[in-house]
Amino acid sequence: MLRQGLTGVESKVSFYSWVSGGPVARRFVWIVRFRDRLERQESSFHHATNPNYSSDWQLRSLTLPIASRSTPEAILPAVVCVRLLIAMVTRAKNSVAAPAYLRPEGLKFLKALARNNDREWFTPRKAIYEAELKEPMLAIIRKVTDAMVDFAPNHVRPAEKCLFRIYRDTRFSADKQPYKTHVAAWWSHQGLEKTSGAGYYFHISAKEVIIAAGAYMPEKDQLGAIRNWLLEHHAEFRKLLASPAVRKAFSEFEGNALTRPPKGFPKDHPALDLIQCRQWGLSATLPAEAALDPRIGTTIIRYFRLAAPVVNALNTPIAATLAPKKRVLFGLH
Repeated sequence: MLRQGLTGVESKVSFYSWVSGGPVARRFVWIVRFRDRLERQESSFHHATNPNYSSDWQLRSLTLPIASRSTPEAILPAVVCVRLLIAMVTRAKNSVAAPAYLRPEGLKFLKALARNNDREWFTPRKAIYEAELKEPMLAIIRKVTDAMVDFAPNHVRPAEKCLFRIYRDTRFSADKQPYKTHVAAWWSHQGLEKTSGAGYYFHISAKEVIIAAGAYMPEKDQLGAIRNWLLEHHAEFRKLLASPAVRKAFSEFEGNALTRPPKGFPKDHPALDLIQCRQWGLSATLPAEAALDPRIGTTIIRYFRLAAPVVNALNTPIAATLAPKKRVLFGLH
């Protein structure tokens, strides 16, 4: 029965999935329209169970997938699904309405969290965190992601996938404070783990806004791929880093360099300083008050656009290792 009830809203589910990925303005309009249609769909249940039910909605073809069921028992599961979808769409509408910048209350919350980093303080104030930090961050991320379609299409991801959780993983840490004192986002390359490869990052704390791009925590095989690529392409990579616009906007990562050449790499290679690094990338630090500027999304976009050639260069060897290898059959390619 549940499967039968679901068939009436399956197309609506896929429609919602499409809507949630569009530009902000179009998403807002269609979410409102779609929610209204779902509310009309739900009212068809009352028509089926109560012939005298009066409503201003004109249902007809809109309600056909559900109203065509012969019994109320067949309609009920679909109505439950409709209720769930209405809640989902309403929540999405509220998140779109959030400003794409922080209000002063957001920075005040981060300052207070640094002084009271415990569950007893955070739990009753979680709603403040969501309203003043989480939802504005998601709005900023959506704005940036919409622009990245032009210069970093392989890094376009849903906002919820980019946003880091506020909760710290304390399992293997001597510091048992449960919460981070900043909010952060990371755009990884499609097909890579969230913290691996080269990508785009920014975070907001009570002290600063950091905007960065590059490979910060590449996995072991990715480290090897980048280092081998630098053997032949170090000159062009240095040229990207030395661009006047890049040098004006960013500082290079310190690199967390090894004290000696990695195993298997020559000691006298001209790219040795780059090969010894375990991180490659760019970062810029802005005052915390920059997060209060309604143009913070535009600022992040400008920095990311400048850093895009560096990120693309670092992901080139990583992508090559991910490419499916051709199978050889009887020695024939």
